[in-house]
Amino acid sequence: MSERKELELIAELVPAGSRVLDLGCGDGALLAHLCAHRGCSGYGIEIADDNVLACTRRGVNVIQLNLEEGLALFDDASFDVVLQLDTLQHLRNTEKMLRETARVGRLGIVSFPNFAHWQNRFSILRGRMPVTKTLPYQWYDTPNIRVGTHADFEVLARKNGLRVLDSFGLHRGEPVRRLPNLLATVAVFKFERG
Repeated sequence: MSERKELELIAELVPAGSRVLDLGCGDGALLAHLCAHRGCSGYGIEIADDNVLACTRRGVNVIQLNLEEGLALFDDASFDVVLQLDTLQHLRNTEKMLRETARVGRLGIVSFPNFAHWQNRFSILRGRMPVTKTLPYQWYDTPNIRVGTHADFEVLARKNGLRVLDSFGLHRGEPVRRLPNLLATVAVFKFERG
């Protein structure tokens, strides 16, 4: 979530004063923003050493943890909001982590690259995997284990008993509410246990 406008749009989904757990928090920019501008508190979870250091330098509480191991150290509903921004597609056990997100937080917010964006579809029609600003890697060196679409997540949420409270897409820092599966490069969902 490097773009400031996207960061602010995601931050608006988090109720003021929330206790937040940010999974795969990167350099801690979003959590620092939430603390400074929305009165939130909480922790980031990050595995990369350089990102843990960046969080510490920002004053963000961070725990170095591999998300593939789950969230067993946290009790049910121990956070108001659990964020998984640009993280879900990197995990081997996506469904388990989604259920853990719903278990640990009263609300969950996820974002991920929307593989169904029209430019990606056009690349595939030409016989090539897409390489875009949102999906900047070649197929052979991508850190993404999974590719998903806005529509795919709706199905996954229903399958796992999650109630979607809000969903939209992002494209060039702007919200996309009309035809997000086709017109958005990033999918965003806010949900709770059903």
